[in-house]
Amino acid sequence: SQVGVALGFLIPPVLVPNAADITVVERGMNVMMFGTAGVTTLLFILVIIFFKEKPPIPPSPAQASIFESEAEYSYIGSVKRLVKSVPFALLIITYGVNTGSFYAISTLLNQVVLSKYPGEEVNVGRIGLTIVLTGLLGSVLCGIWLDRTRTFKGTTVVVYILSFLCMTAFTFTLDLGYLAVVFVTAGALGFFMTGYLPLGFEFAAEITYPESEGTSSGLLNASAQTFGIALTLFMGYLVNNVSTLAGNLCLCVTLFLGAILTG
Repeated sequence: SQVGVALGFLIPPVLVPNAADITVVERGMNVMMFGTAGVTTLLFILVIIFFKEKPPIPPSPAQASIFESEAEYSYIGSVKRLVKSVPFALLIITYGVNTGSFYAISTLLNQVVLSKYPGEEVNVGRIGLTIVLTGLLGSVLCGIWLDRTRTFKGTTVVVYILSFLCMTAFTFTLDLGYLAVVFVTAGALGFFMTGYLPLGFEFAAEITYPESEGTSSGLLNASAQTFGIALTLFMGYLVNNVSTLAGNLCLCVTLFLGAILTG
């Protein structure tokens, strides 16, 4: 998914130029939309042909226990048990806050950066690409660290705090007038905020065993989407009606509260 997001930052500014001629913009939009439709249609066909209903070997002990007692397994019952768990309920909130903040800044990156650097549409796409690429590196390194140390809560708390600090740095260096600084702070932000994603899933699997990882992951994703929509709308309102600084400070405060709940 992160590779797709990276392409989403990189390709649209190239295909759809910021031109005064509406026909040029329309032509670029057609190429982008029909190209996207063609790629997704091809992937849909490949999934239907090659994807199996379930793997021949259970991917985890939790899944193995579910397969063995499939007749007794209840998804609704599993959800009820999970939401009644206080540690997991807190994780749902903090994961949603962190990931939702990432969705918000990614969605509004164009407005946020262009408010300080007009005419830099292509560089905004490159900044978004930088966020995703450093995020890919962060995801891999955080996963390796967690696998070797098994320090689930400690690693999660540290990465969360660093996400907050990087968002704060991005906020207060945005208007310095140097795009290179924006690239650096945005890259650091992507490294830790995206690096948090696998940590959340691993932490959830650890504290909810023997419940299915699919159920806990689904609840985390639902929380992320919910917070993402809410934070994007609220931050967008602040950016458009108050100031870019107010919108960024909104995410700083949100991440600070999330870090407190995580600790």
